[in-house]
Amino acid sequence: MPNPFRLGFLSHLRGRADAEQAYRENLEIFDAADRLGFDAVWVAQHHFKDLGGMLPSPFPFLAAVGQRTKRLRLGTSIIVLPFEHPLRVAEDAAVVDTISNGRLELGVGSGSDADEFEAFGVDIDSRHQRTTDALITLKKALAGETLGEDNQRLRPPAPTLGNRLWLSALSIRGAQYAAQNDAGLLLSRFVGSEEQAAGQEQEPVAVAFREAWGERPLPPRIGLSRGIYLGNDRQVALRQIEKHAMGGIPPGLTPEAYCQRTHIAYGSPEDVAARLAADRVLPYTTDLILQFDPIHPPLERILEMLEQVAKKVAPALGWRPLTPDP
Repeated sequence: MPNPFRLGFLSHLRGRADAEQAYRENLEIFDAADRLGFDAVWVAQHHFKDLGGMLPSPFPFLAAVGQRTKRLRLGTSIIVLPFEHPLRVAEDAAVVDTISNGRLELGVGSGSDADEFEAFGVDIDSRHQRTTDALITLKKALAGETLGEDNQRLRPPAPTLGNRLWLSALSIRGAQYAAQNDAGLLLSRFVGSEEQAAGQEQEPVAVAFREAWGERPLPPRIGLSRGIYLGNDRQVALRQIEKHAMGGIPPGLTPEAYCQRTHIAYGSPEDVAARLAADRVLPYTTDLILQFDPIHPPLERILEMLEQVAKKVAPALGWRPLTPDP
């Protein structure tokens, strides 16, 4: 029986020390994910802020991951297109895809961090148009079409990478735009409402994407990102969340309120599996992408939770590793 979804793990490469340690620890985390049978790992691109994440350049890091792992899909969640030249994105992506034997999942989006836009000298109000323009060129390059007056083409070629393009979107309109561009839809764990469950708010977006996709040779892809934290029970998990939240829990918020604001499912593996099973977007999901962010416990604890995800949480949702750890 096929798996209901591909299981992924997303890291923002946060760290309490320096970038070298964050990179080293995350390479170890991704090695473990490969052994445990995860289908994919994803990394987020962040600029200038250690608390936000220490990886401004995902492609070199994913190239390193690809050389250390055997079967993991390698995802970007996301490359902020308004800061990038689309042909350089295409070239870097093509190199990683080539040396990893076609394992790259190329997630892109328009970004939202005002400080980053200011630092790059890009008007944040122009981000959607910049993304639209960049996406046209990016898709053209990946498809092997001619570029410029001299009819240049992307080297190395990546003829199938366009089928693994993803767009991050928050709205129905954004989801329809992703479908119009033959891209998978990446749904963030963060939504506008703290009170409303993320799945409840995002279900219409997923439905709109599926409807806009219609009948095509390739099936629609929806990547669902969700934050979780595991403990022996809910109270143990809350105590660890309070201790290890990056930047601390804001004054005036209880750990429970913090988890509600950041949409974290917490508790025992059974608690978390039940919360995910109740998510209204899960039935539409082709790629379930779990993360522990913004909670950053010691490496040993992260590895323990990763194993619990692979051996308890995801199996409770019907997933099985295709190549389990012997």
